[in-house]
Amino acid sequence: MTHQPTKIIQSHYNYEEVCSWIEKKGIELYGKRFQIIESDLSVIYKLIAYFLKDEQAAFHYNLDFDKGLLLIGPVGCGKTSLMNIMKFLTPIEHKFLIKPCRDISFEFIHDGYEIIHKYSKGKLYQSDPKIYCFDDLGTENNLKYFGNECNVMAEIVLSRYDIFVSKKIPTHITSNLSASEIEAHYGLRVRSRLRQMVNLISYDKNTIDKR
Repeated sequence: MTHQPTKIIQSHYNYEEVCSWIEKKGIELYGKRFQIIESDLSVIYKLIAYFLKDEQAAFHYNLDFDKGLLLIGPVGCGKTSLMNIMKFLTPIEHKFLIKPCRDISFEFIHDGYEIIHKYSKGKLYQSDPKIYCFDDLGTENNLKYFGNECNVMAEIVLSRYDIFVSKKIPTHITSNLSASEIEAHYGLRVRSRLRQMVNLISYDKNTIDKR
């Protein structure tokens, strides 16, 4: 398949070749049904520019390398799959771990408030917190630990903002929620912090479910 850019950008990378590599990697990870479709190229080009640290293309797309990413799109559009592939495209110093938000909520039930610390400041004696991609923000529920209700991901995002400011460590997030839905679910403070700490990349709301 030939992947033509939706708009020509100046870059020393060949984005068509990178897309072909992404498609091959996707087939290796997810099977022969994986493919890149034309309507997704605007999202994929932005991800490539960000994770390859392509300054020319990032300027074109108004991406800030210091910030993380918030990748928004409908259920089944391919957000998680693409972020998994991007792990292989990213330079080693920017490698990240993908953690489903629902899994974090279940860990909270078992281990309590230390889970918030684990995914923000990191484990004791760890020199720097890890870079995480929190997958499917909004699929978890408010949970109780010894009778105390906690919006776990809201607390983690606020803590990640603190380390973003102090240590310049980014956070990546995928979600089916729109920006206004994120505010309704997590509060104005979380939405405000996200504006400062992530680049927003979004699929068209009519993107088909590829599952």
